[in-house]
Amino acid sequence: MILKRVGVLSVGKIMGAIYVVLGLLIGGIVSLFAVLGASFGGREALPGIVGGVAAIVLLPIFYGILGFLGGIITAALYNVAARLLGGIELEFENPKPEAYGGTTQPA
Repeated sequence: MILKRVGVLSVGKIMGAIYVVLGLLIGGIVSLFAVLGASFGGREALPGIVGGVAAIVLLPIFYGILGFLGGIITAALYNVAARLLGGIELEFENPKPEAYGGTTQPA
């Protein structure tokens, strides 16, 4: 099988979702360090706490938007390259029948 074309919006949605999760993880880490730093700051603690909370909200949104746009651009570029060069060759293997109770189709 040869992958000749990908759905631009479907790739964008998947990449956007993946990057939202990455943004949550990175936002959580940034927030943790901001709150820890603020705990040692005394009177200057409030900006650190606000920044940490903002990181949890803003980074997933920012990463999601960039992931979506990056996915769209990458998928569009792939479609152009596949048209010119022929696409990516994919090789699949049929599952063993006993893995699905003696049939070749999953239940």
